[in-house]
Amino acid sequence: MYVSIFNDVIGPVMRGPSSSHCAAALRIGRLARDLMEGDLKNVLVEFDRDGALATTHESQGSDMGLFGGLMGWDANDERLPDSARAIANKGIGVSIKIVNLNMQHPNVYRLTLSNARFRHVLTAISTGGGMIRIIDIDGFSVSIEGDYREILIYAKKDSSKILRYLTDTINADEILIHTNGDNHLLQVRGQEFVNDAILSEIKERFDILAVRKLSPVLAVLSWGGMEVPFTTCEQMLGHKGYSDKFLWQMALAYECARGNLSEHEVLECMNDIVRILRNSLEQGLKGTDYEDRILGCQSERFFQDMKDKKLLDASLLNRIILYVTAIMEVKSAMGVIVAAPTAGACAVLPGACLAVGDELRLCDEDIAKAMLAGGMIGVFIATRSTFAAEVAGCQAECGAASGMAAAALATLGGSTTEQAVAAASMALQNSLGMICDPVANRVEVPCLGKNVMAASNALACANMALAGYDPVIPLDEVIEAMDSVGRSLPYQLRCTALGGLSVTETSRAIEAKLKERMRNRGKIS
Repeated sequence: MYVSIFNDVIGPVMRGPSSSHCAAALRIGRLARDLMEGDLKNVLVEFDRDGALATTHESQGSDMGLFGGLMGWDANDERLPDSARAIANKGIGVSIKIVNLNMQHPNVYRLTLSNARFRHVLTAISTGGGMIRIIDIDGFSVSIEGDYREILIYAKKDSSKILRYLTDTINADEILIHTNGDNHLLQVRGQEFVNDAILSEIKERFDILAVRKLSPVLAVLSWGGMEVPFTTCEQMLGHKGYSDKFLWQMALAYECARGNLSEHEVLECMNDIVRILRNSLEQGLKGTDYEDRILGCQSERFFQDMKDKKLLDASLLNRIILYVTAIMEVKSAMGVIVAAPTAGACAVLPGACLAVGDELRLCDEDIAKAMLAGGMIGVFIATRSTFAAEVAGCQAECGAASGMAAAALATLGGSTTEQAVAAASMALQNSLGMICDPVANRVEVPCLGKNVMAASNALACANMALAGYDPVIPLDEVIEAMDSVGRSLPYQLRCTALGGLSVTETSRAIEAKLKERMRNRGKIS
């Protein structure tokens, strides 16, 4: 699947502390619900003892998101904080176990789902930034990422005959056959579901055990014959249509090809994102109140001190700090945010772009174009690496966001494409080796400081690029280096609450205090 700006890089629109935990879990839950035809009675959730979810599934929102998905909710549903109570009130029994799954990926979900009529087992992984992949259903090795409408046809035999019938009857983007002993699973994927009349005909003609429909969970669908003009920065700079284009225009061309969308549709999508970000910022600046968090509202005091000129004169940088803080506080208060590219780094690109746009008195459409430019850098990162801190540390989240923001700010400053790319390269170079060590297992400390640092780094690198500084190392090579460095980080320093600040005495004390508070409120047992 080719990376999409609105699937993999800027999105989803969500609530919760972590996109790779909360939003991804919700998407897995939505697909699991479809597999059960919406009829759930019992759910066993198993997390790998050696994976990141064993220690973070509760505090970083995996449980909350998964329960919401099993209920059929969207990632920005206001009921998400109460999803555990809601699923219990529906009479759905949920149990969570930490077991030995012997899986190499750090974010693995194995769900055993049952009702009075049937049972399914689904294994999925969260790959970063809210993206997911179902890798196994009922013993069949599959790859489902939520970017198609999928029909699963279970059969005991005659799979080749069913395949021939489907090939002659329907217009699908892809039909796959999976085998498990004598059992067969046909996976039919396309822009639309197979007609119900055709499915009824298949059931009458062939020995069919079951048919299931899985609806897409991603914003931009994949499609047959899909191609993109480039997947690396080098290819983009060498593209025949490049010479007279700004980076945001290259991003526009890319996403139009990726999603089979018009330029108007892509621009309107990003304009919608900016409108959502504006609302989040305004909510943050008014002050947020939420009990279950480490940091209270700090942006109000910063804003007042800015107006009273009690802070050191940093002008634009102070506005960036204010906006980043306000957006991070909305995230921690379970408000609506946009993962860009992740929830843990959600304030870097938006906070920096909105601050610079406001300082320069630019319109929100200019900010949307800058966000597209940043999204293009994110495409290059996602294609060759990851946004998952569990895989490559915080350099894959705040570091990646800093590179994206640097290109976006350079674009707001009127840069050429080469200058925007240079800004991204320098910002990412400055971020290599950043670990992920959330205090008390919450995405607040040192996450706020890292978001501020990443946005500040982006501003510096944008100005350096505009002034003609040489990044020396091409962006593609920096991304490769980032991926290598991240995968070389010790496991304890990749979002497991086993290293760095997360194991300090103060962090442990805060964690115990928060758990006690949750027990008193009846949120955990």
